[in-house]
Amino acid sequence: MDSEDDMHDANDIESLDDDFYSGETEDAPMDYYSDYDDVADDYFEDADDSDRIESRRPEQNFTILRELDIRQRQEDDITRVSTVLSIPRVSASILLRHYNWSVSKVHDAWFADEEQVRKTVGLLDKPVFQNSNARELTCGICFEMYPRSRVKSAACGHPYCHLCWAGYIGTSINDGPGCLVLRCPDPTCGAAVGQDMINLLASHEDKEKYDRYLLRSYIEDNKKTKWCPAPGCEYAVTFDAGSGNYDVSCLCSYGFCWNCTEEAHRPVDCGTVSKWILKNSAESENMNWILANSKPCPKCKRPIEKNQGCMHMTCTPPCKFEFCWLCLGAWSDHGERTGGFYACNRYEAAKQEGVYDETERRREMAKNSLERYTHYYERWASNQSSRQKALADLHQMQTVHIEKLSDTQCQPESQLKFITEAWLQIVECRRVLKWTYAYGYYLPEHEHAKKQFFEYLQGEAESGLERLHQCAEKELQLFLNADGPSREFNDFRTKLAGLTSVTRNYFENLVRALENGLSDVDSNGAASSKATSSKNAAGSSKGRGGRGKTTIRTSISSRMTDDNHWSCEHCTYANVRSATTCQMCNQQRR
Repeated sequence: MDSEDDMHDANDIESLDDDFYSGETEDAPMDYYSDYDDVADDYFEDADDSDRIESRRPEQNFTILRELDIRQRQEDDITRVSTVLSIPRVSASILLRHYNWSVSKVHDAWFADEEQVRKTVGLLDKPVFQNSNARELTCGICFEMYPRSRVKSAACGHPYCHLCWAGYIGTSINDGPGCLVLRCPDPTCGAAVGQDMINLLASHEDKEKYDRYLLRSYIEDNKKTKWCPAPGCEYAVTFDAGSGNYDVSCLCSYGFCWNCTEEAHRPVDCGTVSKWILKNSAESENMNWILANSKPCPKCKRPIEKNQGCMHMTCTPPCKFEFCWLCLGAWSDHGERTGGFYACNRYEAAKQEGVYDETERRREMAKNSLERYTHYYERWASNQSSRQKALADLHQMQTVHIEKLSDTQCQPESQLKFITEAWLQIVECRRVLKWTYAYGYYLPEHEHAKKQFFEYLQGEAESGLERLHQCAEKELQLFLNADGPSREFNDFRTKLAGLTSVTRNYFENLVRALENGLSDVDSNGAASSKATSSKNAAGSSKGRGGRGKTTIRTSISSRMTDDNHWSCEHCTYANVRSATTCQMCNQQRR
């Protein structure tokens, strides 16, 4: 029998769900759903105008950089510093590397204390070593005499022959990116060795390596840019801070989180994702399985799994100890008087009396924990595999099926964009749904109201996604296999476009709720003030009009219908008047 408080909490959640999906708030009503015929028109009535489709997507707060873009930006920054500070480009490059390619930091430091900056980075005003005017100079490494034409010096003036310079530079480059801060070979000298010396003295292979290190430095040392973490991808991303959304979609089609560089995981925070990934890869679940499904031999303590019905266990050689699976006692003490070979009365009696030892309690806890983890992991993994399949289907659709469908249905490819949009929505929704299971796993068990509300939102979104996925996968196949144009294709277009719109709205609501921490429900199970005011408003409507919570949904539905259509109260799809069940969700007309 539920308590009065439990019934009150459930009513709060039910009312909150209706308010949430109807879009009604204390500030202003929001109509999330529109007539699906109009939605379909957005896709194909003016298919050449891509602004309508683009307007549905959030404003992009990142820029994808190709290698040419990176080099151009790098050159522009070097030119800017060189021009403002009136220094050579090589010196400007050394300054920018030291200050992590931040032009503003270079300017601030230079104008604050030019002398200190020069000393720090190794840009000397004048040589510290004066060479004689002799025709030959002694190399400071091999101590051989060479003509002046075969001796080079950095800004410090220390002379070294070409061969020693080439060996010194080559060794530094082969050691890694540290060659970008190369200094004079003299241990007491801090003069910087610039790219001009590298280009003059290094081998062709070493120059290519140095150039690659310099290019990567511009991305890896700059806090505003990162490489795409996808294997084999050479694109970089620059991110504009200020938005709460850290999801980035690279040109290679890989999506990742700018903040933690893991796979894109909105609306789940980076901390939760980090814990979930660690849990999936850790050995803790193996130990939980061993603890939940095996028992230690009472003699040698090796874990044993029971794979037959008999309670008579025999440990493997060389132990060979025989014991009872139930009570772990020696089998020699068991006989007919203790319940025979398939039960142990002593254990059963202890169990009825509540006498559990610590090992048994730990085993039971591990089993429950493993079952709970398995529940969420299986669904997380299933949506991951479904997303991978959807990505493959999307690629197949874009490269093969769209052209085939255009020929079969005698329609231009520009009017079939609604199919691609549906598959893009499926891929995105699978990603979001996958991470909601990680969110659900870490949702505190004692917050029953939040958990109930979360599972309702998740269930509604998943139900909408399954309808969309089935329509795009199964029903579309009928038209792909058709020999000629079909009269039902326009109805299919309307249905698929409508399902895409509804599914998008479901997931937008789910994402919004999770990003707000399910703040519409407090930890005690009561609705928040905003949701409560909406609920009270609905209650007032019930007192005046006698229809209660359905007033909000009905008022929205009434705006969506006309003389030839009726709106489903479950999914708000605008069905033709003659239909007795909803074409979207198969709910009976009321």
